[in-house]
Amino acid sequence: MALPTKLLLEIVTPDRALVREEVDEIQVPGSEGYFGILPGHTPLLATLKVGELWYRTGQEKRYLAIAGGFVEVLPDHVTILAQVAERAEEIDVARAEAARKRAEERLARPHAEMDWERARIAMMKSLIRLQVASRARTRV
Repeated sequence: MALPTKLLLEIVTPDRALVREEVDEIQVPGSEGYFGILPGHTPLLATLKVGELWYRTGQEKRYLAIAGGFVEVLPDHVTILAQVAERAEEIDVARAEAARKRAEERLARPHAEMDWERARIAMMKSLIRLQVASRARTRV
């Protein structure tokens, strides 16, 4: 049996289906670190962390901000079930910047009842959203 030459990528959140495309390469933010996926990849199931996901078709890369979920990798099909996912061009930069400032303020003034993990994740989400949004602004 010949190895596949493309991957069918599907990215779904609880609210909507974002992507259903044939692609050449994918990089995802796994909970143990970023990893790349090419056609013919060994089957795999992994959890996702907050991070930047990109996929490539030909020479064109597209970027998304991802926050949590799962990825199922098959040799010719990748399914991503994300808690939150946004395309670079959909991110509201002003809102992401305001969220970053709120998270910074929360972390700068700790108190006994503060949920540190929640505050850290809020900071990470806002920083990733800003990073991914900058990819849309710098694309040619």
